[in-house]
Amino acid sequence: MSRPTIAGVARAAGVSVASVSRVLNGLPATGEMVERVQRAVEELGYVPDSRARSLKVGRTFQLTLAVADVGNPVYVTMMRAVEEVVSAAGYRLVVTTTGPDVVDEVALVRGMARGYADGLVISPLRVDDDLIKSIRECDVPVVVAGNVPSSAGVDTVRANSPKGMLLAVEHLLAKGRKRIAFVNGPVDTVPGTARAKGFADAMKANGLRQVAEVEAADFTFAAGREAGVELLSGLDSGVRSSGVEAARVGRLDAVIAANDLLAVGIMHELAARQLVVPDDVAVIGMDDSELAEQCFPPLTSVNLGSAERGRRAAELLLARIDDDTRTPRRIVVQPTLSVRKSTP
Repeated sequence: MSRPTIAGVARAAGVSVASVSRVLNGLPATGEMVERVQRAVEELGYVPDSRARSLKVGRTFQLTLAVADVGNPVYVTMMRAVEEVVSAAGYRLVVTTTGPDVVDEVALVRGMARGYADGLVISPLRVDDDLIKSIRECDVPVVVAGNVPSSAGVDTVRANSPKGMLLAVEHLLAKGRKRIAFVNGPVDTVPGTARAKGFADAMKANGLRQVAEVEAADFTFAAGREAGVELLSGLDSGVRSSGVEAARVGRLDAVIAANDLLAVGIMHELAARQLVVPDDVAVIGMDDSELAEQCFPPLTSVNLGSAERGRRAAELLLARIDDDTRTPRRIVVQPTLSVRKSTP
């Protein structure tokens, strides 16, 4: 008798193969769909291939990296670093997107019980008690590339965003820029919270008062462009650039953005208003992704060590797989500043 397949489960449940895969991987689905798929799985005796392999050798030799947005350059850099480490150890890496909602992050962590991977590196955009609980109770080792409370008792690798923000502010101050605005992403996110506090602390430490602070809807280019409109609404779009004088129109001579995508969006809005970077307004991003070198002018950016965070997270996961009794480690990767043409 042939072994049941996922296609057979889909036929028995009256749903698509993609729907079966979604349910088996623990991703959000309607209650009716979950019930139909689970009933078909039980009736047919279906066992996922990864679970079957796991029963034979004890491991799937497959690991998962979960990030909010695989299109974000910083996650691409992290993915490459994780893949380099785990492939050298004989594992295959599967990358998945959680999206911005914590409920989907929780669903993915709980879905690890399906047995399709031996461990998980997750970089959560938002964190709540349900996510921490699901990580603690996960059937496979989990490493968090991000910031969760120490009470969570899990291995973590995070960036030092406050120090990175201090580097950015002090660089602008050294260049004579004191009227600094900040464009953040959503403040209810892990990076949004850390970078808002870092900016406030850095400005206070240097005796500066911020010109403005804008919260973008997301950490994307489009959100940066929209935030730029809000930030620059006080500027006279009819004034052509005349160096510092044009910046004085809007009481603004520098902008720090919470990531490179936001920064590039702001630079586009500045250009649309005939303001020159950095002559009129200097711009600094965060993440120091490939985008920072590719845009024009090249973007000064805080390097938060995304590659190093990926490597360290992968190493922690492999160590946790080998010995699940280890004391959890909390690693902080220190930032550097990559200076380019977007600052004078």
